[in-house]
Amino acid sequence: MSKPFDMELFLAGVLTGSHATRKRHVLQAKTIQAKIAERWQRETPWCSQRKHLAWFLEHHMRLRSEATRYYYVLTIRLLARRLEAPWIFNLRAGPGR
Repeated sequence: MSKPFDMELFLAGVLTGSHATRKRHVLQAKTIQAKIAERWQRETPWCSQRKHLAWFLEHHMRLRSEATRYYYVLTIRLLARRLEAPWIFNLRAGPGR
């Protein structure tokens, strides 16, 4: 029996800001990881590739408001920083962008 992945512990080294900000990033990271796990069976962020995060932004954030996309891009940038990956993600992940 394996333990569920602890996203809060995973992001602990890169999370800054208020309690509400940290909580939002953790919840969004869990949402991102759940969608990636559902689509590609990647159970932890350690298994994720740039294409998985780009797919999430393109397909799941496509119809969201610009403000929502902005906050998810910030969370994805934190995930990339934690993975020590040089990936760059832009806010322009909406329709026709």
